[in-house]
Order: sequence, then structure tokens, then C-alpha cells
Amino acid sequence: MALRLPLILWLTVLMDSIILMQSAQEKQLPDITDQSFIDRCVKAHNDHRSRVNPAASDMLYMTWDEALAKSARAWARNCKNFHNPLLQTRGKVHPTFSPVGENIWVGEPFSTFTVEGAVQKWFNEVAEYTYSTKECKSVCGHYKQVVWAKSYKVGCAVQVCPNGIEEFSNNPKSAIFVCNYGDAGNIKGHHPYKEGTSCSGCPSDSCNNKLCRNPKREELKSYSWSPDWDPGAASSASCNSFCLAVVITRPLSLLLIFAGVYGLQLLYPNLFAYE
Repeated sequence: MALRLPLILWLTVLMDSIILMQSAQEKQLPDITDQSFIDRCVKAHNDHRSRVNPAASDMLYMTWDEALAKSARAWARNCKNFHNPLLQTRGKVHPTFSPVGENIWVGEPFSTFTVEGAVQKWFNEVAEYTYSTKECKSVCGHYKQVVWAKSYKVGCAVQVCPNGIEEFSNNPKSAIFVCNYGDAGNIKGHHPYKEGTSCSGCPSDSCNNKLCRNPKREELKSYSWSPDWDPGAASSASCNSFCLAVVITRPLSLLLIFAGVYGLQLLYPNLFAYE
């Protein structure tokens, strides 16, 4: 018994350290309120929107939308590699935009994720799309949504999936990145934008880096709205399995530590010296 107690104590501390380390790794991925994450999502989209070929006459500058980000986070929490079935349902994914557009990136391990890399992968589908004929040789829907001229709001979220991602991988370090768009794009049979001289299709707007800008359209709105289907809504924080493990296991670990120390003190009263 005397030998078991130190072993239990050591294993308990080790288990607690591993859980904290896993939780810390997960926190490396940003939340939807992280301003750097927001800025990178907006910039990555606008950089590609300004570089379309042929040039766009009506490409709107894209800005962040809080409600779209909430819905992107809610769907990302489901860890499913397919589109949200509620995108077409009014009021379910956004209080005003309906329908809502969506792009999804999945990858493993989650440390490989970058906003720029994910959006670049979507844009790279341009190689499969022919503007003149509106034909797509294979997958090009992500590209069309990124450069959809009338989509002027975006909200994104990234999530670690410790139980894997449905229809992708069982790897506990998989990550999913979801972006939602308003207005929705990628409408079949339509060009994503109108060809022409940059900004000529929106004469009432200013033109910046080949994108049409309007202060009223770019206002950052704050919504009290949240999706009622969010699997994380019952928690005040996005607490997944790692988080729950910390909440549940840490108090138990501390209890075992105290019990171990107390047991050692009873068995070896001279082990603890006080001055």
C-alpha cells in the first residue's frame, strides 16, 4: 500500500497535466470574438475578390457579421463535413439574411489550419470553373461563393473535433472551419459576378482595391440573436469534451492528491518535517 500511494499521486498529477495540455492546445484556435481572426477572415476573402479574372464590375467589399459567425460556430460544433440543412430556413441561420451561403474546410491535425490556407483552397477551385460558359469541371462551389459579388457579409468559426468529423476522419485532432455568407451565393446557372471595369457596376459606391465600398453596407451590427439549434447553447462557453474533462477531472484529481498526501502522512509520520 505504501508503494501504491505515491504511484497513484504521480498518475493523478500526470493525468491532470495531460488534460490541461490538451485543453491549452485546443485554445490555440481562435474564437469568433478574436479581432485578429475576424480581420484575417475578412482580408482573405477580399484579397481574392479583388483578384478575379476577368475583372468584376460589381464586386462588393465584404465585412464581418456577428450573427453569421454565431451560426458558423454552431454548425462547426456539430463536426459534420456537410452543409447545414437549415441554410434555406428563414430565421434559423440569421435574423435577416435568407437563405445563407456556406463554405466548409476540414483538416487534420488542427495545427495545420490557417484562415488564409483554407480560403486559398476554396479559391483554387477557380481552375475548375469557366466564366464564359458558367461550367464547372468538378468542384467549384466554394470558389463561386468566395467571389459571389452580392455576398457582402461573412462570419466564420473554427472548431477542434476530438471525436473526429463525420464523413471525413476519426482523428481526434481534426478541425473544421465554417464560413457563412449573406447574401447567399453560388446560385446554379448564374455568374458569380458581372464582368467589366472594376466598380463600374456600383456607381454610388467608392472604389477601393477594385471593390465597391459603402459605409452603410459595411456597418458592424450587434445582434442579441443566437441560433436556437446551437449544440453549445446550454453552456456559457464553447465547452467541448476537453473542457468537460478539465471541469470534471481536475476536482477529482485534487481530491485524490489530498487523499494520497494524507495517506502518506499516516503511514510515514516522519516523512513530513515542519520547522
